[in-house]
Order: sequence, then structure tokens, then C-alpha cells
Amino acid sequence: MQSPVDLFIGLMSGTSIDAVDGVLVRCTPRFETLALATLPFPDALRAEFQSLQQPGPNELERAALAANSLAELYAQVAHLLIAESQTSASAIQAIGAHGQTVRHQPGRGFTLQLLNGALLAELTGLPVVSDLRSADVAAGGQGAPLVPAFHASVFAHRLGRRAIVNLGGLANISLLPALMDPASGEVLGHDTGPGNTLLDQWCERHLGKAFDQHGAWAASGRVDAPLLDLMLSDPYFAALPPKSTGRDHFNLGWLEIAIATRGKTLAAEDVQASLAELTARSISQDCLRWRADEVFLCGGGAFNSDLVSRLRRLMPACPVATTQALDIHPMAVEAAAFAWLAARRVALQAGNLPRVTGARGPRVLGALHHPRMQTD
Repeated sequence: MQSPVDLFIGLMSGTSIDAVDGVLVRCTPRFETLALATLPFPDALRAEFQSLQQPGPNELERAALAANSLAELYAQVAHLLIAESQTSASAIQAIGAHGQTVRHQPGRGFTLQLLNGALLAELTGLPVVSDLRSADVAAGGQGAPLVPAFHASVFAHRLGRRAIVNLGGLANISLLPALMDPASGEVLGHDTGPGNTLLDQWCERHLGKAFDQHGAWAASGRVDAPLLDLMLSDPYFAALPPKSTGRDHFNLGWLEIAIATRGKTLAAEDVQASLAELTARSISQDCLRWRADEVFLCGGGAFNSDLVSRLRRLMPACPVATTQALDIHPMAVEAAAFAWLAARRVALQAGNLPRVTGARGPRVLGALHHPRMQTD
């Protein structure tokens, strides 16, 4: 009997809470992206998730309803992928769906991504793998980042040391040793700190825009060195991996404390410039420390011209490009990682890298929801 085609859908909504990105991939014999689709968050749902980042009234009911609404939005993206690729739904093995992180506290033994995986399975008629981080946290890990295993699978080079940087709401880095050089070490990775989240929030507060298009507003300002030094003095940046973070830590309240400590009234655009420099510095220092030969960017921040320019200025000897140069669209990479993790779950293979997350060992990740009883 002919083996089924290994088609999987990956769905991702990140820390920026701006859109749901979806991708249809073929996992074997060669990883290949077949379709990409994106839908923006409805304003009300985005506002609700932003509110749920902090304690508030009637949280349990609001969180459950938000999880249902997100499943409906995820289902729309899945249907778009199926229609646009002209793929039969019966050929797709499963959906890997990340959900929306509202709390990330691995030090206290939990991480919470809101999504009704069972409802998503019913709405799409496809098996759904969700809650992908909890098993790693239960094993003493950070539950993040999970993408380095995927990056190593599809992006590692025979001879060069590559850094893959995801510029989402939070930024994370995967450090990939050369495949043919055992001395170049193991796959490493961690969250570097803020990516776009503080840039987006500060822009929305002062300009009423969801994000700073191409980083033009940040480019118009001047970095305030004392503010930048205060932000970089946060213990997170000096902490050794394994480490991960979230909006629980890096949020407008955190920024406001830093500005108040600075003790000087700053132009809003200068704060924006300082935030952009914070992101660039925290990423470049890890790339340089690890002696990366090449850096490839993905996520929404890969299209922020100002941010990319800052990274290139800080790493003049290291080529910086997007993952488009590696044949995967920058906006497809993270969703593709969750499709890949779904494939690992279906095959009962480990999806985490203990060296990255700090877990006690490899773990099969994710809860599997079937849309109907399976019969012989």
C-alpha cells in the first residue's frame, strides 16, 4: 500500500497579537512549504488577548471564550490554505496549532497558550496537535524556544555556523553548528528578549498605529544611551541559557519603570529608537559571542528596515539576510515549525531539545485532538 503524503498545516499567532499565520508543508522526503495564508486579528479579539495578559475580572470565562474565538480564526486560515493549494483535506495528516500565549511562567511550572484544540478539530475535520509546550515544562524545561529543533532540521549547513533569528513579538535565536564540523558544538537556542512587542505597543500608544512601518519612526529618533543602558541592565539579558521570556516580563509597565528611572523627559521617537537598539543589541551580542558565520532573519521584524540596518551595523563582518534566501518565506517559518512539531507528535517522536529548553530529557510534545472516533 502506498504511504500517505506527509502534509501538515501549521498555525501560529505570536506575541504581537497582530495576525494568524498559517502554512501547508510537506515534511518528507524533503521539507517543502506549499502554501501560506494570513488573517489579521479582529480588533475586539486582539484587545481581549491583550487584556488577558494581566490579571482581571472574570478571567476564566473570558479566556474560554477567547480560546473558542481563536479556534474559529485558526479554522478560517486552515480552510484558506486548503482552498488556495487545491489540496484535498483528506490528504492532510494533522494541524499543529500553537495558540495564544497569555502567561509564560516556566519557573513556576506552567505556560498557558489559549486555544480550544478540540473545537479546531471539529471545525476543520482534521486532527489537531495543540498545547505543545506543557510537556517540556512538566519535565523541568522552559517550554521555549521549541523552534531550534526545526531550524536545525531544515536550515543547518554542512560547513558554516548559522544563526536563525525569529523577530516576532519576542525575539529568539537558534544557533546551528556546521554539520560537518563536530567541534562547532551542539544546537543551541533561547529567547533573546523583546523583538517587536515593545516597539508595537509604544507606536500604538503615541501614533495610534499597530506597528512602526519599516521602522521609519524609530529611524527618526535618537538612541538615548542612559535609557538603553538601564534596559540592558535587566538581569534577563545577562542570564545564561536555558532561558525564555514573554510579555509577563517585557511590557509597557517594564518600559515605564525604565523611563521613570532615567529621570528625564524623552521624545517619544527617541524612546522608539532606543527600543529598536535594545532589540538589535540583545540579538547581535549573542550572534557575535557564538561566532556565527551567517545570520538569517524571519518573522515580522525581518521587514523592519531600520531594525535590520541596526543589526547589520552591529555585525559588520557577518552577512545578514532573511530566510527567503533559504527558500522559506520569513512569515512562514514559525508556523512551519509547528507543522513540523505536529508531524513529530503524530510519529510519537520527541519535539524538544533538552540542551535548549533545560528539560530532563526528550519529550513527545502536544495534545492530539481527533474530530471523530476512529474506526477500523
